[in-house]
Amino acid sequence: MERNELYPIFLKVNNLQVLIVGGGNVGLEKLSFLLKSSPNAQVQMVAPDFLKDTLDLASKHHVEITREPYNVSFLEGKHMVIACTDRPEVNEQVYHDCRARQILVNVADNPPFCDFYMGGIVTKGNVKVAISTNGKSPTTAKRLRQFFEDVIPDNIDEFVNNLNAYRKTLKGNFEEKVETLNEFTKGLIQKKE
Repeated sequence: MERNELYPIFLKVNNLQVLIVGGGNVGLEKLSFLLKSSPNAQVQMVAPDFLKDTLDLASKHHVEITREPYNVSFLEGKHMVIACTDRPEVNEQVYHDCRARQILVNVADNPPFCDFYMGGIVTKGNVKVAISTNGKSPTTAKRLRQFFEDVIPDNIDEFVNNLNAYRKTLKGNFEEKVETLNEFTKGLIQKKE
């Protein structure tokens, strides 16, 4: 059985410099996905042309629009790059340029040319669940996202904040605190019979 060996992390992209190469529909999709999760992300988009919807979205966030073809100089100071032009040779050049500079890169719809995938995300207040299908099925990730949106209660943020306040009152060492919190939250995962 094949195994998903991706390591999930949650990036503070408002502290990173992100480049999106491409101004078409896929570029808009990637920008929208990024800003939905991280509205204060620092993003530069590079393309000869952009959709009006992309320009409208960019104007409401920290997105710099650069109307030029891709050039390796745009990688300067970037931490993460998404390549999504309609020209495979440009996307692959972006990939190779990023790999040579140890910059994380994702080439849209081309898993072998990705250091990371942008999976399904469910956000309710401080709770965020990320879903990956190892790049195999975005549709499955979407359906799982919809499932978790329905299952996670809307008041989960209140619970998280109360639990955080309770955690601060606990005495003892780390292991004792973990054991107390585990016992306190056991009811969250008990199966209904």
